[in-house]
Amino acid sequence: MDENKVLKVFGFNIKVERMKKGLTQAQLAEMLNVHEKHICKIETGKQNVTLKTLNKIANILGVTESNLLVEK
Repeated sequence: MDENKVLKVFGFNIKVERMKKGLTQAQLAEMLNVHEKHICKIETGKQNVTLKTLNKIANILGVTESNLLVEK
């Protein structure tokens, strides 16, 4: 999978899991201590994240890191 595809799949999976938890982008951003626009960019595949951030997002959403990276 190319880099752009990975980011889009990752972002889409975050959005799906976030919505399952009933969280807004603003709420997730607050939990991660980042700006809401940062979450928007991640969910649209325009922003890469560090492994630390990946881990934090997975923990907040209650899923594994690998679950966020796999195309479904």
